[in-house]
Amino acid sequence: MEWMILPFRRYFDFQGRSRRKEFWMFFLLNMIVGLVLAGPFYFSLMSATFDAAASGASDEAAAAAAMSGMGTFGMIGIGLYGLYALAALIPNIAVTVRRLHDRDMSGWWYPGLVLASLIPFLGIIASIGLFVLLILPGTDGPNRFGPDPKNPYDENVFA
Repeated sequence: MEWMILPFRRYFDFQGRSRRKEFWMFFLLNMIVGLVLAGPFYFSLMSATFDAAASGASDEAAAAAAMSGMGTFGMIGIGLYGLYALAALIPNIAVTVRRLHDRDMSGWWYPGLVLASLIPFLGIIASIGLFVLLILPGTDGPNRFGPDPKNPYDENVFA
């Protein structure tokens, strides 16, 4: 649980390095919150869409039925998820930049890859590239962005 909320404690911290564990546990937290808060919205939306399609309604009628069948609970959930996503935006960017720092890469790679993802086909390659960079282990020992987060103590202290 500690690793899941650590990026919120380092809200505007774009300096230093973050371990894979910090990044992926925060990613897991975001997925869990998304399923809990936005899940009822998507479930009710899909249910209403399937019901309208099974009744033989036109596409427009199916869309109208889906939108009216969401319910208050689904709308509140999607609203709360929107607020959470807004609150987690800066920590998401910060932990991704620190994760790139752990790979000894500048944080400016992140906006470059995000902009590249807006271009069709190149977006798929950029997304896969970012995913691979975030999975790979960080550089061993200190690098230009700080000490190794796995072992923040310099092994050469007693040498």
